[in-house]
Amino acid sequence: MNVQHPLFDLRGRHAVLTGSSRGLGFAMARGLASAGARVTLNGRDEATLSAAVDQLKTEGYEASGMVGDITKADETEAAFAGVGAVDVLVNNAGIQIRAPFLEHSAETWRRMFDTHVMGAVLPSQAVLPGMIERGGGKIINICSLMSEVGRRTVVPYTTMKGALKMLTRGMATELAHHNIQVNGIGPGYFATEMNRALMDDPVFDAFVTNRTPAARWGRPEELSGAAIFLASPASDFVNGQVLYVDGGILAAL
Repeated sequence: MNVQHPLFDLRGRHAVLTGSSRGLGFAMARGLASAGARVTLNGRDEATLSAAVDQLKTEGYEASGMVGDITKADETEAAFAGVGAVDVLVNNAGIQIRAPFLEHSAETWRRMFDTHVMGAVLPSQAVLPGMIERGGGKIINICSLMSEVGRRTVVPYTTMKGALKMLTRGMATELAHHNIQVNGIGPGYFATEMNRALMDDPVFDAFVTNRTPAARWGRPEELSGAAIFLASPASDFVNGQVLYVDGGILAAL
């Protein structure tokens, strides 16, 4: 018997997830849909996005697509204007550029800032007036274990994920009196297409499995529980937190 606990019931709620046509964003969209939410996926490539939406529909979920570059203010405003009321926003869009610190150009830093920071600021500003008017909502920023720790060759990434953690806390303190909870999820190393080259590198793969107490890469669907929790009434008194889903990396020396 399938029993839906009311604290985790997302029926009647509309969730928009940026950068969700594949990878962790798609996995979280599927998870929120499985809890009853109507989900809107976002991406810049219309064909990839349509395929992702069709996949969720095939599985019996209510899903739609929203094409748009959420690093650009005009595109973000236009895209969100067409999706209706938003109860849950998941700011998931992200990129990774690996190089020694001295080789990261000013353009790289700007691109990383626009994607990770403004890519959360602009969608949040787009949905907040409606959330405030309706008396509440949920915003989930996808941070990283590198919101807390650094690693060679990804200094711009760690910088922006650290900024995203503080954006989460700042927004939470300002918006709590509107019954809006702003929290983050900090994934560890997950088996996604974006990480395929790292997974296929025996040295890096050994680093991840040896460094992670769970001794493996995370499976994308394992982010669903955290996403459902932070999107649901179960987290109504949780605010300004980052929930790390990392197999125990941050807990271990």
